[in-house]
Amino acid sequence: MSYTDRFQLFSFTGKMKVLHLSWVAFFITFIVWFNHAPLLMAIADSLNISISEIKTLLIINVALTIPARIIIGMLTDRYGPRLVYSSLLVLCSLPCFAFAIADSFTQAAIARFFLGFIGAGFVIGIRLISEWFPHNELGIAEGVYGGWGNFGSAAAALTLPTLALLFGGEDGWRYAVGLTGLLSLGFGIIFYQQVTDTPKGSTYFKPKHLGAIEVTSKGDLFLLMLMKLPLYGALILLVWKLSPEAANILSVALSMSLYVCLAVLCFIDCYKAWQVNKTIFSKPVPKLHQYKFKQVTILNILYFATFGSELAVISMLPLFFAETFQLNPVTAGLLASAYAFMNVMSRPGGGWLSDRFGRKPVLLILTAGLAIGYFVMGMVDSEWPLWLAVVAAMTCSFFVQSGEGAVFAVVPLIKRRLTGQIAGMTGAYGNIGAVTYLTILSFVDYSNFFMVIAGTALVGFIILLWMDEPAGQIAEINEDGTVELINVA
Repeated sequence: MSYTDRFQLFSFTGKMKVLHLSWVAFFITFIVWFNHAPLLMAIADSLNISISEIKTLLIINVALTIPARIIIGMLTDRYGPRLVYSSLLVLCSLPCFAFAIADSFTQAAIARFFLGFIGAGFVIGIRLISEWFPHNELGIAEGVYGGWGNFGSAAAALTLPTLALLFGGEDGWRYAVGLTGLLSLGFGIIFYQQVTDTPKGSTYFKPKHLGAIEVTSKGDLFLLMLMKLPLYGALILLVWKLSPEAANILSVALSMSLYVCLAVLCFIDCYKAWQVNKTIFSKPVPKLHQYKFKQVTILNILYFATFGSELAVISMLPLFFAETFQLNPVTAGLLASAYAFMNVMSRPGGGWLSDRFGRKPVLLILTAGLAIGYFVMGMVDSEWPLWLAVVAAMTCSFFVQSGEGAVFAVVPLIKRRLTGQIAGMTGAYGNIGAVTYLTILSFVDYSNFFMVIAGTALVGFIILLWMDEPAGQIAEINEDGTVELINVA
């Protein structure tokens, strides 16, 4: 099967083989990343840890993912998806095994901190899929990759408690977690053996610099630096959540040290961006090779509202149903799971719609639906019929996850050699959204929480009006100096 062959979902040759192996790799990363969540009570009993320490594990699990997505995006662009994805799966099996054999809170926390790195695996497949699929199939291909892979967290919740019971005893959870590590290790080897970075005869374009995203105008450089600030702001917020003012896990001295370190890292990161791009002040980039960084900025904001709200809502929806409708935890959890299950079809659906009807029009419609959906969720109270509340949640979920698919139908069409870095930044903004929304939830009630998300979606809709529909071609330079033009529309 060649690059131009038809999209046949249930084929397992050529580009379809790469797609299926990619979403399975992403699926496994999410199983490993969330392998503790359905086993928390057993873990707490085994390690004799408190409720506050459990909450700390949940925060630590996502802390490293924000910078990891940036780093993994850079490494993917430089060294190729095949090597980076395989290495990530193999190396992250080590902290997974370490968590399985931990016998104290400290050991478990350190292991979970490093396991946050596996949450960056999503970024790698975005670049890989863009190498194998033409622009008119890219939306649905990225949607299948994201939607089916993202189901790994639900699969962990459905299977790991049963596996722990089958293994039996107080160490059943350890064997279940360890099994996910073996799965990651084994598939990392399989992925390396079965995947190539590009179809035969195609060129894998690499960025000129590894330390920062290349931009092509002076204004874009300042915009890039501005967009770095929320990345560090979210990490500062995570430190605050662990500080004496909040969870009281970190000491005052350690908290202050981390604040200073993050401020210094932010300065170094911005300085690195300046170093990589300072030549644009003396030598303008030829128009053929220019791209608009505003496209990346807009997608970051949209992913903040879509994936950020998905992560936040999945975390609180069972409790929302339980408290609003006086349900037992099992029933509330089952009803809330409908929100996550929509991912399997909604995300590919958003990508398919983008392929057929245009990137910008579809994003506008889905973002408007997202805002309306969360506004409706904010109106739900105990007087609503339960079935109608579930329908409202599922409808809202459709727009959220279709919007995610539509966002990543655009990401690979901005600048091919920078796709990993762009996907890394956009993906990180999704995590920033989750941290922000969950922090807001700690200060407001459920209704206002949903209204805040609706408000940010409305802001995203307005900003989206300034996005340019991908058109024409991307210009990249081959190793021999010739220019290759890649169709994006």
